Amino acid sequence: MKIAVLIKQVPESTNVQIDPATGTLRREGAAAVMNPFDAYALEEAVRIRERLAEKGLGASEVIVVSMGPPQAEQMLREAVSLGADRAVLVTDRAVAGSDTWATSLTLSAALRKIGFDLVICGKQAIDGDTAQVGPGVATFLDIPQATYVRKVEEVTPEKARVERLLEEGYEILELPLPALLTVVKEINEPRLPSLRGKMKAKKAEVERLTAADIGLAADEVGLAGSPTKVHRVFAPEKRAGGVKWEGEPAELAARLAEELDRRHLV
Repeated sequence: MKIAVLIKQVPESTNVQIDPATGTLRREGAAAVMNPFDAYALEEAVRIRERLAEKGLGASEVIVVSMGPPQAEQMLREAVSLGADRAVLVTDRAVAGSDTWATSLTLSAALRKIGFDLVICGKQAIDGDTAQVGPGVATFLDIPQATYVRKVEEVTPEKARVERLLEEGYEILELPLPALLTVVKEINEPRLPSLRGKMKAKKAEVERLTAADIGLAADEVGLAGSPTKVHRVFAPEKRAGGVKWEGEPAELAARLAEELDRRHLV
């Protein structure tokens, strides 16, 4: 079984800079890390591989896939140290500035080229917080999906049964494979890299793909292929401090009623 894990490199700090010309993040020179939610996705993929091996259901492969600048290779090597078998990076100036639509299109095209049985990703990235890419990839691939998964009960070569968080409670879903899952942090506790894993990561070859390699034209991805555009980036004006009243409850209630009446709010 091929288990693909989508991971993203995100700024380590919330103090990020925006390019005023393009409205996109300036990543050059900024410290970056693996998106924390994706670490849970990777850990779950490794655990599924281990469980399948224990049950004698054949050898499985965990493939980490990312889209980003060349420096994202270091993050992919970290993923190998944590248990991934293979790493693939889609890196091309043509994909720079992609919105969630273009990103989903690019990653889905990469997955088609690589091949997969199950796709796992974190519920969202901490830089954009849209939670749109996972479902977008599933839509482009036309495969079933389960979002906000907190537990993978069973995976076989034919299906996956999972618990999915709801606002009140959870539901159990059974999906035929291939399928896509987005996971929440409650699903597991990511492991630390082993010495053997670190040695493997140093020797690992990160496969690089361009937009052309995965069958996409330059105008389908990046800023050109993004239907959403950042029109303007600005810091909101500072709001003045509020008014503080002191007194007895009855006195304050009467004063509040007068103020609301004066502003025609009641």
